[in-house]
Amino acid sequence: MNCPPRIRVIGELINNAYARARRAWETRDLAGFQELARLQSDAGAEVVNLNIDGTQRVSVRTEEMLEFLPKVIPAIQEATDVPLSFDNPNIAYHRVALRAFDRSRCRGKPVFNSLAASRQDLPAMVELIREHDMRCIVMASECFKPDGGSAQSLDPQQSYETVKRFAELLVTQANRTLDDIIVDPGLAPVGADTYGLVNIGLDTMRLCSGDPHLRGLHFSVGLSNFAWGTPKASKALLERAYLTLGARVGLDFALANVEANSIPLPEDDPLVAQLAAALETGRAAAGESAEEAGFRQAAAIMEICSAYQEP
Repeated sequence: MNCPPRIRVIGELINNAYARARRAWETRDLAGFQELARLQSDAGAEVVNLNIDGTQRVSVRTEEMLEFLPKVIPAIQEATDVPLSFDNPNIAYHRVALRAFDRSRCRGKPVFNSLAASRQDLPAMVELIREHDMRCIVMASECFKPDGGSAQSLDPQQSYETVKRFAELLVTQANRTLDDIIVDPGLAPVGADTYGLVNIGLDTMRLCSGDPHLRGLHFSVGLSNFAWGTPKASKALLERAYLTLGARVGLDFALANVEANSIPLPEDDPLVAQLAAALETGRAAAGESAEEAGFRQAAAIMEICSAYQEP
């Protein structure tokens, strides 16, 4: 088999969607967070993401997060020297995190996760990135509206224009290089993608990678979104097949689970071709709605999954 492409992993296990992280949060177990950070860096994660926000299973108040960050960040830095990604839409989270973060104990730049067109404090976020010499993740799945608002991007050209706008903003106002910018084109659950969002993300990366003025940008996705709702036996394999397809158009990072889905499948694995074909069925033909094509894509994905059903 051909060797799989290389994807640089942003470890996602410090997230209350995972039981171990949730238990560590509920008991404020610093050793538990250290174990998760060490596990991921030892497995090759180049960045460890820190997301202690609430989920459907646990409620977390902003005040609780801000109180805990000065304790958990030094503890994590005792366990690993990989860069940390601070993941929250609230600028107060990032300010508190950066005060607790010791750059001298880290072998790379911290990551601001994430910038988006809808962020209320966008100018202040850009300034924070400049002040602390950070890399940043930019969400291309939201676009700027002419009236100054924002909306979900439902077209790869819209996403591409958003990336160009953020790249110019970060280079000119935050003193960033393109190497500091990681674009997240968005990744929807492939079995319930009635707007063609998976293909929009792939096409966005294709457009950006083809623009010589954007050469040097990086791309990342939240991989665990992709196979949400599919059978357990096929879930990680579908996610790994997506990494292979994404790498063809520029994907080089992924927010992923180092224990399950962070290694792309080889190019000649049959599942890669099957997934590529299923995604092509999700492209609307002339006179057809995105929803009609999306249901066809979902049926193709379920057909793939049927071969992996456990007896």
